[in-house]
Amino acid sequence: MFSYRHAFHAGNHADVLKHLVLIATLRHLQLKEPSITHIDTHAGAGLYRLDGEFADKGGEAADGVVKLFAACRPASGAPAVATTPLIDDYLDMVAGFNPSGALRVYPGSPFVVQRLMRAESRDRLKLFELHPTDGKTLMANVGQLDAGRAVVVKREDGFEGLKPLLPPPADAKGSRRALVLVDPSYEIKSDYARVSACIQDALQRFATGTYIVWYPVIPRAEAHDLPRKLRGHAQRAGRPWLHATLAIGHPPLELDERPGLTASGVFVINPPHTLAAGLKAALPVLVDVLGRGRGQGQAVEASAS
Repeated sequence: MFSYRHAFHAGNHADVLKHLVLIATLRHLQLKEPSITHIDTHAGAGLYRLDGEFADKGGEAADGVVKLFAACRPASGAPAVATTPLIDDYLDMVAGFNPSGALRVYPGSPFVVQRLMRAESRDRLKLFELHPTDGKTLMANVGQLDAGRAVVVKREDGFEGLKPLLPPPADAKGSRRALVLVDPSYEIKSDYARVSACIQDALQRFATGTYIVWYPVIPRAEAHDLPRKLRGHAQRAGRPWLHATLAIGHPPLELDERPGLTASGVFVINPPHTLAAGLKAALPVLVDVLGRGRGQGQAVEASAS
């Protein structure tokens, strides 16, 4: 269970989808003043080098954030692909971690959220990472932020660690708000069942929280069933939902490459009412830029409000 390292996959197409949704969701939640408790159940290392050993071995950012930047913000003065507000906001976020203009650092979800947190609203971030190496790296990276008690790292099982945090504490005006990201590696098959059980339990504890679940779209029954189960949990709780998928397709056969992960999905419970329209505009652009062969596509579906 400790063989997975997200550093091999940082900045790939799945990260592009996940972080685009995360940023858009958080931006909308921040339109209201009350504090937000952010919880990341599988935080990873937090920051990743795109010019390091792990990225060189995986090379997945080349078909993700690197290709997106090259198309939408070309350094050579070539014509740029027309983007959308969600894509621009995502690219701005990544660019903020690379002030030199060269893509050397990719922010994981913890640092994406931390960069957007509001001190005046007393936002809080709770991070869980069980992997011994990534957990240690995450603590070191967060330590450089001088964030004090606003960001807390726990080297624990995030599925279990989430439970006592819901419902979140009320602020001075009695408001309770939470944004929870659940994105395990799914390296072990039981993760699919644990994600489903986690969301079911979370909705019972705090039905009005916003929950973002990322998952890989792969030929496995558990992966196919997960969004259906999440939809059922949302419907039984009487909560709105959104489901988005992005598939970049298989590489050309002449490259003789293993395709790796070709598609992923994000399921959001209690999504912003603006998210569906934003994704319906953004995902076709991502397919046009990142698509590489047969099997590419995108979809957005949402419950009736």
